[in-house]
Amino acid sequence: MTGADASAEVVTGGEAMGLLLASGDVNLSAARQFNAEIAGAESNLAVGLARLGHRVAYYGRVGDDVFGQRIRNELRGEGVDVSALAVDDERPTGLLFRDSVQGAPLTVLYRRSNSAASALSVSDIPEAAIVAARVLHVTGITAALSETAYAATVAAMVLARGAGVHVSFDPNLRLRLAPADRWRQIVDELARHSDTVLTGAEEAEVFCPGQDVISWLTERSVATVVLKHGVDGASEHDTASGDSCREPARQVPVVDPVGAGDAFDAGWLSAWLHGRPAQQRLREGCAVASVVVASRGDCVGLPDARLRDALLSPGPDVRR
Repeated sequence: MTGADASAEVVTGGEAMGLLLASGDVNLSAARQFNAEIAGAESNLAVGLARLGHRVAYYGRVGDDVFGQRIRNELRGEGVDVSALAVDDERPTGLLFRDSVQGAPLTVLYRRSNSAASALSVSDIPEAAIVAARVLHVTGITAALSETAYAATVAAMVLARGAGVHVSFDPNLRLRLAPADRWRQIVDELARHSDTVLTGAEEAEVFCPGQDVISWLTERSVATVVLKHGVDGASEHDTASGDSCREPARQVPVVDPVGAGDAFDAGWLSAWLHGRPAQQRLREGCAVASVVVASRGDCVGLPDARLRDALLSPGPDVRR
């Protein structure tokens, strides 16, 4: 097993990728210039929580190449512990190419076959950091990469639950990675090892089609279900008491929708770590997500705690 700082509040890990984002309002097929960034559901969340003031450890595998080095440097620069982010000298770092054209569907192109992240295995899990953390956060993306990555994800969740660590899970379905039937199997298994599931209401139609997602997850012993409704905000449901609440989205111009779900998760988990009530958790999740969709890039717009608090406080948008 690999090592990481056992003082981390949150441990997460998975597939961090190099991102080449087409510059300007240009379709990928016509782009001549690109902005180099990093991407990945779990790495987005790690950066989001670190900027909000939390201690975060990230595990996984990247290639021994410039993209892998950039991922390590950028996460480390954000204050994320990357001592358990292994360097694979046989496999490359995965790449993601995309655009962000206003008023048109996004074009996304992956180069992740046989990537370093797909070789994630149980031996890569930072056991000491996980059992000492308050939260382990995982996504279905990593579990769908390969059989070894799936086994590692389940093992991390079992380890965390056994140590009394809160496990949060975002299915984060990607149908290019696996067909719907496989996603149903993945979510079915991972939900059974989760305390909280944060999922998009639309993706729930894929993993439990025709069923009430709250009831479906309750049957798998999930304690808290958070449904993300996009421009309609989010709702939280306590499966034991039946209590629920809903929060509208913060209205902003949508520049780039990618990363909104990860940003929401970071805001919600930050509020959970601070012991805030359900309605406030939703408010903070929606606030963090709102500034991400208003800027280009997966995690460029992630706010720090000061900006989040300013978004949540009453008053004018311009403060002189």
